[in-house]
Amino acid sequence: MTNKKINFYSVIIGTELLNGRRKDAHFPFLNAQLLERGWEHKASFVIEDDPGLMLNIFNLIKSDPNSVMFCFGGIGATPDDYTRQIASQAFTSGKMEFHEEAKTNIINQFKDDAYPHRVNMAYLPINAKLLKNVVNNVSGFYLEDRFFFTPGFPSMSQSMVLEALDRHYTKSNIKKYRKTVTIVSSENDLIEVMKKIPTHLEFSSLPKIIGEERRVVISVAGYNQDEVNFAFKLFLDFCLENKKEYVLEDINDI
Repeated sequence: MTNKKINFYSVIIGTELLNGRRKDAHFPFLNAQLLERGWEHKASFVIEDDPGLMLNIFNLIKSDPNSVMFCFGGIGATPDDYTRQIASQAFTSGKMEFHEEAKTNIINQFKDDAYPHRVNMAYLPINAKLLKNVVNNVSGFYLEDRFFFTPGFPSMSQSMVLEALDRHYTKSNIKKYRKTVTIVSSENDLIEVMKKIPTHLEFSSLPKIIGEERRVVISVAGYNQDEVNFAFKLFLDFCLENKKEYVLEDINDI
């Protein structure tokens, strides 16, 4: 377990996802695994095979001192697999080397067919550590115990995600407090109350129309219970002052 607040990012690389030729399975799998362990995504990016865009996003994530990144795709041997090279530019000042264990794994798996191309998948940013590939023994890798790079095939990447989380980010020990209320009102009537909610708290307003009746599901969450209770009470006070009906539930869950 860890008491540190961590911001998880995913970067899903593949032009074929954006043009509709493939459907993404990485985000739902990773997101479910994070939630199961008490973590949450900070952001997720789905991008085409564009080296400049990849570098910008890697640098953005690196600039967050509390970031942990899972990157999917682009670590193969074809000319459009840029991830290893761009990862080195972002995280190891462009320095790369043949990882001897990764190279041996590829040679053992493919024998003579490891050359001339497959063996290049062992050319990694310096100081990389390996993630086991349960399908074909071509490893994923990670840097600084927080930047993880896996293949674009879910059959390969999912076991790597589990390995990484089980080894380094088993479970969050930080408790998040959440309070929810459904108010018989329009969102417009609640805007002045919404403006009073501190920006560092997680806040959402989800409108719903049932028949002729407008309702709003308000959710307030954060890591300080007193702050959450105070912000939430602003909405309850509004309801009492304006004779608005409410239930302390999310009507979408009923």
